[in-house]
Amino acid sequence: MPRQETTNAGKLGSLVRLSASLNANAPDLPHLEGIRARFDKLVGEAQETAKQQTAFTASKQEASKRLNTQLSEALRLASGLRKLLEETYGVRSEKLAEYGLQPFRGRKLKGTAPEAPQKPEPPAVPTAPVDPNA
Repeated sequence: MPRQETTNAGKLGSLVRLSASLNANAPDLPHLEGIRARFDKLVGEAQETAKQQTAFTASKQEASKRLNTQLSEALRLASGLRKLLEETYGVRSEKLAEYGLQPFRGRKLKGTAPEAPQKPEPPAVPTAPVDPNA
């Protein structure tokens, strides 16, 4: 029993081999002529579709490369534009928020934060005096 093909290319190859065998033995199978002709047509269409799919795959890969190049260049330009916008409006301008940029609003100083209340120290417990002569 032949192994079952699982890939589309394997299935198509199997169908092409069957079609070739049917065509080679057509005189022995006159009762299958209509079905064989329909099968040949379907296999031919499947082969054309597989060729188109291969072309689309290559085209898709080229499009992906082009997209990556365009995105990379656009990101570089966007970075420069952001710097130019900061230069144009100033780093503190709230207008930068319209462009998705964070205006500089200063920073909090370390000493201005309110301090947490300190816990009072527990009273010292008197200890017995140590006798040096003992």
